[in-house]
Amino acid sequence: MSPNMDHSDLQACVAMMQSGSKTFFAASRLLPLRVRAHAIALYAFCRVADDLIDERPIEWAPEAVSQLKHRLDAIYRGEPGNAIEDQALSLVVQEVDLPRLWLDGLIEGFAWDAQGFVCETPSDLHDYAVRVAGTVGAMMCWIMGQRDAVTLSRACELGVAMQLTNIARDIGEDARKGRVYVPREWFKQEGLDVEAWLREPVFTPQVARLTERLLDHADTLYAQAQAGIASLPPDCRAAIHAANLIYAEIGHQLRREGLDSVNHRTVVSTSRKMVLLLKAWTHSAWICMEDNPAATLAEIEPMITPCVGAGVGKGRYVRPQRSLVQRVNWVMNLIDKREHLRRGRPFSGVG
Repeated sequence: MSPNMDHSDLQACVAMMQSGSKTFFAASRLLPLRVRAHAIALYAFCRVADDLIDERPIEWAPEAVSQLKHRLDAIYRGEPGNAIEDQALSLVVQEVDLPRLWLDGLIEGFAWDAQGFVCETPSDLHDYAVRVAGTVGAMMCWIMGQRDAVTLSRACELGVAMQLTNIARDIGEDARKGRVYVPREWFKQEGLDVEAWLREPVFTPQVARLTERLLDHADTLYAQAQAGIASLPPDCRAAIHAANLIYAEIGHQLRREGLDSVNHRTVVSTSRKMVLLLKAWTHSAWICMEDNPAATLAEIEPMITPCVGAGVGKGRYVRPQRSLVQRVNWVMNLIDKREHLRRGRPFSGVG
C-alpha cells in the first residue's frame, strides 16, 4: 500500500521517541521541522526493530531478522505494510533516497546482540557500535542533507561515541544479564577472568579503569564529531551539538561518581540537560571545522564508502511533504500542551 500517516500515527511515533530516549527527544526539539519529521519516523522504525529482536528468545532472532528484512524490502519498493513505523520510514526513503545499507547494518547489529555477541577486541567493539549506533548517526546526517564522506563518517563516530558511553554506564546492568561489551582483551590486561567476573560482578579498581578507558575513547570520538557538526546545515547544528553535550555529560557524571556503574546507573538531571540544551543553542554557531582532521575509525569506512562512492542520493535533498511537517508540529505541540497542563503551567505553543 502507499505510505500514509495521520495524526494518531505521528503521535505514536513521537511517543516512541519520548519514552525510548529522553536525550534524543530533548535534542530533537532543536531540529528544524523539515528534519524533525524524518528524524521521528526514523527513530520509530529503529526502536521497533530493536524491540522485535531483543524481546524474543534467542532462538527466534533469525526469524525476527528475516521479518525485518522482508519489511525493508516492501518499504524500499514503496509498498510498506500497515505498521505505523513502516509507513513513516517509507516516506523518509521516498523523500531523501535513504541508503538501505545503514538499515541492514543496524538490523545486523541487533541480531549480533540477540545471538550473544562476544566482544574480544576493540575492533569487535567498533564493528558492533558502528552497526547499532553509528548507522543512526549516518542516517541523521543524510536526512539533514549533508552527504560527503567526511561529515557522514564524523556523524557515524558520534553514534559510536554515544554507544561507548551507554556501555560504560550499563556495565553492571549488562553483567547481571550475562553480557559484557567491554573488550575481553582489556579484561585480560587488567588480570581479570571475565567469565568469573560475570558470575559475580563487583566493582573493583580494575573495573573502574575499564570504565574510564571506555569513556576516554568516547571523549576522543566526541571531540572529533564536534568538529564535524560545523559541516551540517546551520539550522541543524544546535540539535546535534546538544546530543553530543548531553551524552558526553553522562560520562562526566559517571567520573564524578567514582566510575562505579556496577552498583548504580548514572543519569543526567533534567535541569542539567536544560543547561546543556541552552549551551548548544547559543554556542553551535561558533563550532569550527577541523584544519587537520583525524582519521576516522577503520570500521566505519565499509558503512560509508558504498553510499557515497556509488552516488546514492548524491546532491539530492527533498523537503518533507508540507502536510507531514505540519502534522509533526501539531503532535509536538500537543505533547507540550499536555505536559504544561500536567504541571499546571500556561501553554503558548511552538512554531
